[in-house]
Amino acid sequence: MSRKIANFIRLSGSYIILIALSLAALYPALWILFASFRPGKSLYSKTFIPEQFTFDHYRELFTSPSYMFGTWYANTLKIAIFSMLIGVVLTLLTSYAVSRFRFKARKTALSTVLILGMFPGFMSMIAIYMLLKEFNLLDTHIALIIVYAAGAPLGGTFIAKGFLDTIPRSLDEAARIDGASNFGIFMRVILPLSRPMITYMALTQFVGPWVDFIFARLILRTKENWTVAVGMWDMVNTNQNTNFTLFSAGAVLISIPIMILFVFLQRLLVDGLTAGASKG
Repeated sequence: MSRKIANFIRLSGSYIILIALSLAALYPALWILFASFRPGKSLYSKTFIPEQFTFDHYRELFTSPSYMFGTWYANTLKIAIFSMLIGVVLTLLTSYAVSRFRFKARKTALSTVLILGMFPGFMSMIAIYMLLKEFNLLDTHIALIIVYAAGAPLGGTFIAKGFLDTIPRSLDEAARIDGASNFGIFMRVILPLSRPMITYMALTQFVGPWVDFIFARLILRTKENWTVAVGMWDMVNTNQNTNFTLFSAGAVLISIPIMILFVFLQRLLVDGLTAGASKG
């Protein structure tokens, strides 16, 4: 009987902790969501659910001459998509090389990628800024795309390599007997079997540029080239422009693409993350 009571207490405690964590995660998101429909400009409200609902803030984002939210949104979408495509290709090629081939500098390359991945990205911002300035790439979207895509292998190579190591080499040998080249094996064997890993890398590489503020603020100068993060920061940057309900509406619109991707690709995302964690 005492054992049943102990199991009941442990199970109840687990559920209580999970409920508390869920509330802690959902409450700020719901507050921002309701704030985007609340009249006025203040984020503070006496009630959690607005007494009146309005869509004026969403309308103002796209119609007010003071903001260029539609342009910022399109800029961010373009940068995130191109960074994702190039970054995934670079990461796949790098991980395929270190997973399937044995060459002289293989361990050195892996150690270098591991060490560089330990340092936070903002440590190299000044050096990257100077390089981009020398190549006249400041205040351009191509500069952000190059930096985001080039940094993708640092964070994804080891996870992708772990996934590729789980693919049997006998498939490579069978394809090679049929006359396939290394590139043919990569395209016809490795890529079709790597959909979960590709999904994981694509999502992580998309989310990074989508929400990045620090580097985008450093590189982009003109208002029409800003990303959403920089533009929304400008909305509440000064005491004279503290429209937090408008900021909340923009935050809701930013979360929509990421939420849709995670909902529809959740299974592949989990499979890619767990399989990539396997030891090869």
